[in-house]
Amino acid sequence: MLSAESAAVIRATLPVVGGALDEITTRFYATMFADRPELLDGMFNRGNQASGAQRQALAGSIAAYAGALVHDPEATPDALLERIAHKHTAVGVTEDQYTIVHKYLFAAIADVLGDAVTPQVAAAWDEVYWQMAAALIAREARLYQAADVTPGDTWRPWTVVERHDETPDTVSFLLRPADGAPAPRARAGQYVSVRVLMADGVHQLRQYSLSSDPAGDGDLRRITVKRVVGDGTPDGEVSALLHQRVRAGDQLVLSAPFGDVVLDDGDRPLVLASAGIGCTPMVGMLDHLAATGSTRTVLVLHADRSPADHALRTQTRRLVAELPDARAVFWYEQPGVEEPEAETGLMDLSVLDLPAGAEVYLCGSLPFMRAVRAQFRQAGVPGDRIHYEVFGPDLWLPESAAA
Repeated sequence: MLSAESAAVIRATLPVVGGALDEITTRFYATMFADRPELLDGMFNRGNQASGAQRQALAGSIAAYAGALVHDPEATPDALLERIAHKHTAVGVTEDQYTIVHKYLFAAIADVLGDAVTPQVAAAWDEVYWQMAAALIAREARLYQAADVTPGDTWRPWTVVERHDETPDTVSFLLRPADGAPAPRARAGQYVSVRVLMADGVHQLRQYSLSSDPAGDGDLRRITVKRVVGDGTPDGEVSALLHQRVRAGDQLVLSAPFGDVVLDDGDRPLVLASAGIGCTPMVGMLDHLAATGSTRTVLVLHADRSPADHALRTQTRRLVAELPDARAVFWYEQPGVEEPEAETGLMDLSVLDLPAGAEVYLCGSLPFMRAVRAQFRQAGVPGDRIHYEVFGPDLWLPESAAA
């Protein structure tokens, strides 16, 4: 609980600090990486650093957490903390690293805001930081324990059993633990981090959803990777390496599975809405539903450039056909003969009869999810029944939580 004195200071200074957070986080990362370059090796995604996405996510998280405490000092923004905790455990964040972040973050705040950071202001924001850090450390400890891994050491070698090219720019890898031990428990909708050594000797991590039923196929797991075409930035360096070099018989290093957007165990109708490579967690959910003989009403919605670009399209059709009360509707900007009944253009919920009382899952680009979430809200779906997954730093959580 934030003290009354600190809450008053945060309330008064939040506009100033919030307005400077982009500059603060820019200076924070630059200084920290200059002093601690080892953090770039296997911890931080340099593609997100180059694009500014990580900086924006950190700034948004700080502002959202502080704003939530000001609104209700006794409450905790659980959705925000849970999302961050899963992202942290997926890359191996440890408790001691919060002290490192504190050092460089508060130095950046002092540098940017100067004399405005009085001892009282510094103490109030320090209280916010350590309250947020303590909540995350506790959550992350529980997640590591549940995954049966040592904090920060979630890595394990997996053998590529099979490689399958889904589309010209999408490939699936079927994997089995290389050590012969059982695969870790996972839930439909979760993701793993893949840790690879780049040509310059630096390890990089990327997260990929499990695109098959994580409770089925024995110890086999599948990930599906879309090749990201960059513009000279490191955005697509890992996906390009996986596409170009990894074949059956090779090994990949994976984290334990994490992710807070998972298929619920209830009996409500389901709507699984995706675009592009956002189909991967949805296919994992569908596979789990089919494998467990689910009788739930399921509506699968997907938007893509064309049927030829729609990864896992035939698997989606097969899984929908195996479920007793499921149907799929696809939208393509460039229709093809492979899907003669598909809609043309962008996803438009007005042409559908949505099942009443449904739980909705979204995955795709942020513009897609913003637009489709707004359509679901207009159709009367409560915000707390719309769940979404973001590939990379979550830039949308403060916005979507308020909507």
